[in-house]
Amino acid sequence: MSSHKRSVPRRLAGIAALSTVAAVGAGLVLVSAPASAAAGCRVSYTLSGQWPGGFGANVTVTNLGDAISGGWTLEWEFGAGQTVQQGWNGEFSQSGSRVRVTNPGWGSSLATGASVTPGFNGTWQGSNPAPTEFRLNGTVCTGETVPTSTTTTTTTTTTTTTNNPPPPSGLIGWATQNGGTTGGGSATAVTVGSASALSSAVSGTNPAVVRVTSSFSCSGMLRVGSNKTILGASGATISGCGLTLSGSRNVIIRNLTFRDWDDDAINIESGSTNIWVDHNSFSSGYDGAVDIKRASDFITVSWNRISSHDKSMLLGHSDGNGSQDRGHLRVTYHHNYFDGSGTRHPRVRFGNPVHVFNNYYRDNEYGVASTMDAGVLVEGNYFENVDEPTLVGYASSDPGALVQRNNVFVGSGAPESGGSVAPIPYSYTLENAATVKSSVSAGAGAGRISV
Repeated sequence: MSSHKRSVPRRLAGIAALSTVAAVGAGLVLVSAPASAAAGCRVSYTLSGQWPGGFGANVTVTNLGDAISGGWTLEWEFGAGQTVQQGWNGEFSQSGSRVRVTNPGWGSSLATGASVTPGFNGTWQGSNPAPTEFRLNGTVCTGETVPTSTTTTTTTTTTTTTNNPPPPSGLIGWATQNGGTTGGGSATAVTVGSASALSSAVSGTNPAVVRVTSSFSCSGMLRVGSNKTILGASGATISGCGLTLSGSRNVIIRNLTFRDWDDDAINIESGSTNIWVDHNSFSSGYDGAVDIKRASDFITVSWNRISSHDKSMLLGHSDGNGSQDRGHLRVTYHHNYFDGSGTRHPRVRFGNPVHVFNNYYRDNEYGVASTMDAGVLVEGNYFENVDEPTLVGYASSDPGALVQRNNVFVGSGAPESGGSVAPIPYSYTLENAATVKSSVSAGAGAGRISV
């Protein structure tokens, strides 16, 4: 049994009520620019969560005009005194009610039809209405394209849209945020039955749906690009190697069996976002089954089974990586079966809030550890014969916050908790913890769904 610290972490933001709203701005268009160019844009403004005094929002802007290559600026005004506190996917500044977002260093171009989604956390008092007008490089976003060789005045009506596409069936949690997770979407499926074929099929950023129809052995790590869905046919097993996502976005991995991997089974790192790892089985590997680190974000890990293995799910690279990880590592773990696995279910650094609900823990050394100022909500889980179900601080790592509620403990040690956790921004249904053992035993792991 590993040693750990038992000090209580510093207090963080409280749990609060949630709401989601979507709206786009419309208004008067006045355009004047050189001939032979076109401009236009569409904006969707969506609250990802709202609580007393605070809220989170995503702003998706789509360029409908000529390609932008020299940098972009998005501007709007708040109508009720709201302020931006922290932003991502853009450089935020605010003067009075006017908010200005310029492109991040890695994203100065915006092709015709391309979208980008800056997001932020902010404050509000009294009311929190959506902005009514957005401008991209000075052009009012109305959802239409206009030639900029003339001066045109157009009045439009306000419309309402949703920011995210409908999520795939069964997807809940953090992977539904930040624009959602759709993987390869409706791309025509291709089938693969070898490591080389899989590696080729999942490279790059073009949308792809890849069905693994045969079992194979390999070594090392196979690189997965963006906008991919990887589905395992019944019994499809990857032995000896794993999948790595580095800076990847919008990836779904489902219904695969991983065995005897020589590094990690699934490694998610370097700012990868919007990932769904669902209904996979893991056993007898070297290092992590599903490790998430280095500023990765907006991830759901659901209905997986881990057995005959020790280091299950690490969240956060190291104690010294806070400058990269703070404000990221937001992950949902639900309905996973930790079947006799040893540790890290998960072991969390910096991420807040991390949501761990309705998982089944059986015969583990420890369940969930919150360290390094992380904030973890642990609710509705079933712990059976777990030495230390929840820990506040672990080994040499400083403590985090951990709120535990509505859990069942059978033959297990006393849970630790302390501090408070940031609010969960999405809707979910919490299963009664008493039924989790039965439902997760029956439903977790590869081969339990049709793909």
